[in-house]
Amino acid sequence: MTKGEKLVFSNGQLVVSDYPIIPFIEGDGIGPEIWQAAKTVFDAAVEKAYQGKRKVVWQEVLAGEKAFNQTGDWLPEETLETIKKHLVAIKGPLTTPIGGGFRSLNVTLRQELDLYICYRPVRYFTGVPSPLKHPEHTDMMIFRENTEDIYAGIEFPAESSDAEKLISYLRTEFGVEKIRFPKTSAIGIKPVSKEGTERLVRGAIEHALKHQRKSVTLVHKGNIMKFTEGGFKKWGYTLAEREFGDQVFTWETYEKVKKELGKTEAEHQLLEAEKAGKLIIKDRIADIFLQDILLHPDKYDVIATLNLNGDYISDALAAQVGGIGIAPGANLNLQTGHGIFEATHGTAPEFAGLNQLNPSSLLLSGALMFEYLGWDAVSRLITESIEQALVNKTVTKDFADQMDQATLLSCSGFGEELVRFIQTT
Repeated sequence: MTKGEKLVFSNGQLVVSDYPIIPFIEGDGIGPEIWQAAKTVFDAAVEKAYQGKRKVVWQEVLAGEKAFNQTGDWLPEETLETIKKHLVAIKGPLTTPIGGGFRSLNVTLRQELDLYICYRPVRYFTGVPSPLKHPEHTDMMIFRENTEDIYAGIEFPAESSDAEKLISYLRTEFGVEKIRFPKTSAIGIKPVSKEGTERLVRGAIEHALKHQRKSVTLVHKGNIMKFTEGGFKKWGYTLAEREFGDQVFTWETYEKVKKELGKTEAEHQLLEAEKAGKLIIKDRIADIFLQDILLHPDKYDVIATLNLNGDYISDALAAQVGGIGIAPGANLNLQTGHGIFEATHGTAPEFAGLNQLNPSSLLLSGALMFEYLGWDAVSRLITESIEQALVNKTVTKDFADQMDQATLLSCSGFGEELVRFIQTT
């Protein structure tokens, strides 16, 4: 049995051995079957890329129903400690306990490991059914803040003593009179910090520059929430200008030049910046953005946004390119090197054990993981094999039902199809 080594994070970089230990969580519902299909593809891609010179040493850790059934704990401390130690992990979908306990196992993992970036790349794969006329114009990278905003979970139920205390405090100490029905209002708090904003926006800009993207758009609702979402916009622009200087051109600079020198000069400077290959930093109101990604998706590239906005945006964009079943996701802390890569869909318990559903979300999340490890050749093989299967219309039920003359494959059969492509490439 191959002895693996843990990853190391040094000087802002992951140090990856030839035999890294990667913890995995199977997940609940359809999790075990999509994990098994995905693992088969991962191992085949590593073998093809490195001819036995590299190999992942998989280490199972428990979370969700499997953990509860075996240990009585939905998220054992041992699981958290193992992921903390080994830095990078991959997981299937997890059940959220009902009737108390964790609000969400996924959110808990993100909070405990301070995985402040939810990274969701969205692109179109040829042949995938889409409601858009030109889904190929959708190609965005979403950086969603992962630890603040309303997902911090600071809220109190209506008519509880905690809600009454907080509402009373707001009224007596701050003169708040805009709570329409104070006696029956639930109430929540929305924390948005300068530090949280800056580390997210920094990650988005660095990623855009590394991958030679054209723009980063700050998506917010700052026209209404002046100090939280408005602060996100303000702090994002300030960070871009302070830390990236001549590498970027911001809309705030554009507006300043427009005011001082006129629109013609502002347009000229923007055009010159684009010609020089500078990264354009702009912003968009969230509701307008959600309309615009349907009408003009080609206007957007890398997206930086807050937690709730990012939740809506991620699923809306996934629907444009074939659905959440083919949407990958990663939760990252670029300051510590920690990352959890995950299937972005639910557990689908009604399909558990039927071997029917699409493992592509987990597969593509694995491709992101291998890219994060610096094993780009493995990432490419996984992605290209999925692309080829879609072109060939050898697909699982979700796509076969929408394609003409498709060959229907089981979940495991789809994995086997990808392995055949990888081995013959």
